[in-house]
Amino acid sequence: MSSCRAKGFTLLELMITVSVVAILAALAYPSFQGTLRSNRVTAAHNEVIALVNLARSEAIRGGRGGGVCGSSDGESCDGAWGNGLLAFADTDADGEMGGEDTVLRYAAGNPQLQVAGPDAPMVFDGRGRRRAGADQVMRMRPTQCEAGAEQQRALTLNATGQLRSARETCE
Repeated sequence: MSSCRAKGFTLLELMITVSVVAILAALAYPSFQGTLRSNRVTAAHNEVIALVNLARSEAIRGGRGGGVCGSSDGESCDGAWGNGLLAFADTDADGEMGGEDTVLRYAAGNPQLQVAGPDAPMVFDGRGRRRAGADQVMRMRPTQCEAGAEQQRALTLNATGQLRSARETCE
């Protein structure tokens, strides 16, 4: 008889390995969820910055104006910042989206984020300055924001048309 030993894992070794992997996955899952929430906010934050910069550069290029507003359908402004954002070229220079104005880009909202925007659209004149007098602030955070975690972002658009970003803690 030959003394060949069978190669492979025993059932006991396999069960222990699966148990260890399950315990490690259970420990890693909560921090992974926090990372996903933070990445969603960062992606939306970057999209808002891109839309504001696009609207402002189009306002300067066209010499008439442009803006960003909350939009549910991507065709008109309705103030629903959480449903989506619309960048437009204000071709008739009236400070509002409508009529002959051109949609530059639409970004659909993420249902796992809460977005609170200003009462009025963020509108620029032909020189890239904002039409509104006071600063306009937009805040975004995950729907399940952990208290004390820096997962909230605040974007402030000042009178000169410059955008300032700040991290804030969830309450």
